[in-house]
Amino acid sequence: MRKVIVGIGGMTNGGKTTLSKSLQELLHNSCVISQDNFFKDDSEVPVDISGFKEYDTLGALHMDRMMGDIGSWQEDPVGFMTSHGCAVKPTASEPSSAFVLIVEGFLIFNHRPLNALFDKKYFLQIPYETCKERRSSRVYVPPDPPGYLDGYVWPMYLKNRKAMEESVDDIVFLDGTQKRETLISTVFADIQEMLLVTGR
Repeated sequence: MRKVIVGIGGMTNGGKTTLSKSLQELLHNSCVISQDNFFKDDSEVPVDISGFKEYDTLGALHMDRMMGDIGSWQEDPVGFMTSHGCAVKPTASEPSSAFVLIVEGFLIFNHRPLNALFDKKYFLQIPYETCKERRSSRVYVPPDPPGYLDGYVWPMYLKNRKAMEESVDDIVFLDGTQKRETLISTVFADIQEMLLVTGR
């Protein structure tokens, strides 16, 4: 049984979830684990000197639980997928057959134990203006306070990205402003090629 873990990282509103879900639909025996599902309760997230909640740090996430879920998939992909509502198809004999776990999130490449597990790493990036436009149209719980993007989110993105680039290799950077269909087909083809190579 071959098991492959693909990381879809990137900035807020960069298109990580859309790309991940689309890849899941295209890749047989695949499922998605999203970092956003592991945020700590709002009462546990500290506040910075400007009064902004510090959500854009690893400390705001239950990374131990996330790693536990990934470990469960590694031990038993079929059982994990079945319990999480992911379609399981009989494995074929062709080289491209594999179980694929897609891990998506804004800080997945900043967590060293997790980063070491990826067979392929993608990072979606978009310009500040696009990020601001997309974020303003999203509804967050709790909602963004005034000035949150400029005063906290964007500076933390730059800080986290710098730390990532200083410690992580082999990241494929993607333009999140590309047409959705183009982006999906490009990444899907790249993963398919990787599966064929590793399956030989």
